[in-house]
Order: sequence, then structure tokens, then C-alpha cells
Amino acid sequence: MQESQSPGADASASRVGPGSDVPSRLPGDSDPRSAPPSTTSLAATVAAESSGPTFAELALPDPILRAVIEKGYVRPTPIQSRAIPVVLAGADVMGGAQTGTGKTAAFTLPILARILKHANTSPSPARHPVRALILAPTRELAIQIAESVETYARYTGLRSTVVFGGVDIREQTKAVRAGVEILVATPGRLLDHHEQKNVYLNQVEVLVLDEADRMLDMGFLPDINRIIGLLPVERQSLLFSATFSDEIKKLADRMLRSPTLIEVARRNTAAETVTQRVYKVAGDDKRRLLAHLVRTHELSQVLVFCRSKLDTARLARALERDGFPTTALHGDKTQEERLRALDAFKSGAATIMVATDVAARGLDIEELPTVINYELPFVAEDYVHRIGRTGRAGASGTAISFVAPEDERLLADIEKLLRRKIEVAPLPDLALAPRRDRETRREDAPAEGRHRADQRGTQPTSTRRDKSHYDLNPDQPPTRAAPPAHRGRRPREVCALLRMPAAATPLSSAPAAEPAADASRRVEHDHLQDVSA
Repeated sequence: MQESQSPGADASASRVGPGSDVPSRLPGDSDPRSAPPSTTSLAATVAAESSGPTFAELALPDPILRAVIEKGYVRPTPIQSRAIPVVLAGADVMGGAQTGTGKTAAFTLPILARILKHANTSPSPARHPVRALILAPTRELAIQIAESVETYARYTGLRSTVVFGGVDIREQTKAVRAGVEILVATPGRLLDHHEQKNVYLNQVEVLVLDEADRMLDMGFLPDINRIIGLLPVERQSLLFSATFSDEIKKLADRMLRSPTLIEVARRNTAAETVTQRVYKVAGDDKRRLLAHLVRTHELSQVLVFCRSKLDTARLARALERDGFPTTALHGDKTQEERLRALDAFKSGAATIMVATDVAARGLDIEELPTVINYELPFVAEDYVHRIGRTGRAGASGTAISFVAPEDERLLADIEKLLRRKIEVAPLPDLALAPRRDRETRREDAPAEGRHRADQRGTQPTSTRRDKSHYDLNPDQPPTRAAPPAHRGRRPREVCALLRMPAAATPLSSAPAAEPAADASRRVEHDHLQDVSA
């Protein structure tokens, strides 16, 4: 999966530093087998680009420095310039920075430098044990880190791979058993490989927990403790996160030894380049407001966040019905469906991508202009990660939040975390916005699916869908189902005798009444027969 880089926070400098994710290959890259230039020439090249601190001054080895320069980076970001020397020295680090400031390169570059001595060309898996283990909470973030590692390790000869859930484990097994020095993994899938004896962690020299707060939110603490128990006691441990909570501090106390705390910005803050606005809108009008903003501002790329998977799928389906090319991203999608949704959004085939918080970590889209919180998150720290998808690398961005009356408490928690008030924008006149009410949907519906009251003898063609499947997969074509025998109330059953036509007997043909005398004699005759019997 291709991800755009997130350089540092200095917007005025071109390519100010390697970001948290970069493509694994770029057009124009030279052959990795070619001889790298000398360190002196590389340092001179970088120094000529800028008068400030350069990557050459951070004592990075020549193969790594060459990959950085080929990416066009000149100066490290603040988190990189402070963390790289500490990690190179072998100290434990507890690092924090705003989302999009290059935390991934802050630990990737020095780790590659530290384990470069183990690089070799032997085909034997035994010569390529895992030396560095990087744990990430989500598939997207794991893939992003793996691409960054592959890019910077291009000329080192070090092997790397990534393992995560949601895909067939057999393909990952081949790569892991072949031997890798750098392994990027999600905790659950890593334990799966360990239980199948595909990977051994007894030679790990560096452990990295990226987005550690998210791991705790997702309930990975027991898995993390199990993994730590499989590692050597003597190792270097790095913990990076955009936010620090009391739980993170407790985890750091257990896994870090005299760590160096590195924070380049106030804790739990959003980038200053992101313009934040709030619309006070009731839940029923949120979709109309979203459509109004996209149309009036001609937004070409909008990332919309919902709380639940079901709400995400339903909103994506409704927006698609309203005429907006939309895709959805949530936890019930397979990895292939996630990649397809991301590719459609990045390429412009989809204007809107509706996502759960699974996309708030590790999703980096180059120059994403707008993020909309359709529903505020229950955890205030998640707001920081959501809006951190825009305004990356010093670029400007807009974060809009829809706040229903029942969400006022969530907004207060967010403002308390940010230590600032968020601007409340006036609500536009939604009465002027096109409204897709029931009559409009009837007019837009296909002719064969309409039900006309005057056509009582015909049954309209059914367009019902498998609700559970379609709600969670709105981007897949619907399937038509056979119409049910009866819709609505069950028809009243009528006795078969009542449905039989009554015999039309004329009054003139009815039998005449029996005379009273004859009736008396008949009764007496019957009585005598009974006595004689």
C-alpha cells in the first residue's frame, strides 16, 4: 500500500525531514545494488542545502544517509533531531510528538544504524534472526511503518517484513521463516506466529511500541506483557505515542529503564496549522449539513469519522445514494477491502471516505484538506488523532465537528484536553439545501421498483438486500431477492365452506310445509316402532 510521507512541522523548508511513512519505491530511484557514494560527499550535499542541523550531523551511517537524501529530505524534524542521538547512544526513550511530525523516522533511522552490523547476504534463515521488533496497534500503521523501514534500509542489506491479522497467515509464514532482522507486527498476529514456532524473539535487541496509548485502548496490554516476557532482559526499549496518559506512564515504568523523556510539543495537542470549527446541529440534520458543506465548498477529499462500524457503513451508503462517490473503512472489512477503499480515496475515485477510529492511527494521506467528525469520539484523545490526519508536515488543514445537543459533554472534554475553546460556526440555512425526502427517493427509484396504488393486481419488483451484509459492505453491488409471498400484515384466513358459492334456490321451488295432522301421525308411528323394538 502506498502512503504519502509526513515530513516535519516546518512548512517553509522543503522536505524538512522524513515522515512517519514513505513509499517503498519511487520513480527515479537508483539500483540498490549500486555502490553508495562516500559519506563525505553525502554530508557536503546535505550541508549545501541548509545552514541548520542536517542528517549528516546526526552520525547516521552512509547507506541510511543515502536513502534519506534520495528522498529529498534536508533537515530532521524536532522529534527526530532530539530522539535520534539518544537512540543511537542505546538509551531507552519515551517520546511524544504531535501526529504527523515524523515519529516513525525518529526511531526507524537510529534502529537501522544500530543493527547495521548484523547485515549479511547469507541465504540461511539462522543468519537473519529478529534484531528489532516494532509493535503497532493497527494493520494500517503496521504497513506504514514497514514501508518506511524498507525505504530507509534500501542500501543496508537488512531484511524486514510485516505481519498483521485479517489475512492468510501462510504467506506471512514464508517471509518470517526466511529470516528478517526487522519485524513489524500487530500484537495478536505476532503471538500467532510465535505459537506456530514461525518466529523466535530471543535475540531481539530493540523493542518499539508505537502508538502505545492506542494499544491500551484496544485491550492489547495482556498481549504486550506476554511479548515482553519472550524478549531478552537486556535490550533497548522505545515507547512512542502522540498522547501520554497515566496508563502509559505505568507501562513505561515496567518496560523502560531510566528512560529519556522527549516531548517537542505540549502533551495532547493538535497541530497549530489545523483550523478547528464546530457546528451545533441535531442528529437528523447532520447528513444534510455534510452534503451542503461538500457541495458549497467544492471539497474534493473529505475524511469523515463515525463511532461505530454500523453507522459508518450506513452513512457511506446514504452518501452514495445522495450522489457522492463514497467509500467506507472499518474493522469488519478484510485487508483487501481496506486497501481497495484507501486506493479509491487517494486516487480521487471516491470524494468521501467514512471511517471509524481504526483509520485515525497510521492513515497518512498526502495533503488531506478536510476532516469531519460526524460524531465526536467518546475519548477526548481520539479527537487529537482524528484531526491529525490533516495539517500534516506543516501543511494547512480544516477539522470540522458536528455536535448534537447530547454531545455537549464530549465537546467540553475535548476543549479541556486542548485547553482552548473551539470556534462555533453559524449553521447554514439547511432549508435551501436539497432534501432527499421520501417523494424524491420515489422519483429517483427505478420504474420497476415503484408501487402504484392503482395497480392492485401486480406485485412490484423487490429490491430488498441482505441488510446485515449490505450495511457493512455498502461499496458492494446489491443483490436482488425474490419478493416475499406477503408483505405487511398477514392476510386473514377464510373458512373454505364460507368461500363456497351458495346454491341459488328459487322461492317457488321450496318444499311445501307439512300439514299438522300428517306430522302428528308420523310422530305416533315412529313412537310405536320404538316400543315394539
